[in-house]
Amino acid sequence: MRCAFFLVLSLSYGHLFSQKLTGTEVLERSIAYHDPQGQWSTFQGSFTVTMQSPKSVDRISTIHFDMPKATFGLDVQKGEDQYRYVLSGNECEITLNGKKTFSASEQKKFQLNCERGNLMKDYYTYLYGLPMKLKDPGTLVNDNIEKKQFKGKEYWVLQVNYEKNVGSDVWYFYFNPVSYALECYQFYHDETKNDGEYILLNGVEAINGIKMPKDRAWYYNKDSTYLGTDILTKAPL
Repeated sequence: MRCAFFLVLSLSYGHLFSQKLTGTEVLERSIAYHDPQGQWSTFQGSFTVTMQSPKSVDRISTIHFDMPKATFGLDVQKGEDQYRYVLSGNECEITLNGKKTFSASEQKKFQLNCERGNLMKDYYTYLYGLPMKLKDPGTLVNDNIEKKQFKGKEYWVLQVNYEKNVGSDVWYFYFNPVSYALECYQFYHDETKNDGEYILLNGVEAINGIKMPKDRAWYYNKDSTYLGTDILTKAPL
């Protein structure tokens, strides 16, 4: 009888251990939630992001992606000024308030240069392409996944590093343990200094089949100072 009991107990524990997920498995489940039809690589669409910050007027950015054509567009409205980037392959076009020529002071004020345009392209592609972007070359996904409490909620937490030619920051991604939705992420430049930021995600907006975070609130890791919130809406037709 005791042998049968220990056999059942052994099988039960064996089943529990066999259910332990790896980082890769959690990532795949999250991708299945956010991009159920596998459309990110061929994504074509537009959306608007309103950045609200305690120390600045709202910045309203309409982002345009055409992945198959490798085209990116960014229209920004801040106060009374409007500027636009259109990047296609190696081509880069910039306009300010409808003009293709602008003064050196205007260029400096709005950081109007192609390097900045490509930086914004990478920024929006990465953030709104998560978690799918964690499959990109040079991304080092730690397979040792952990369950952690953060801001009063429990998550699967995935650590991600990057190859030196890609990036040097350490990132942590927080996934809902039931739906596997990405609900928070955090990065450090130097984790021993507790620098960097954490970003809380709230709500979902479906953009052409991709489930993107509706609200994205930014805070400093060191003291939880609130920096601002990005609010996602569908672009006007």
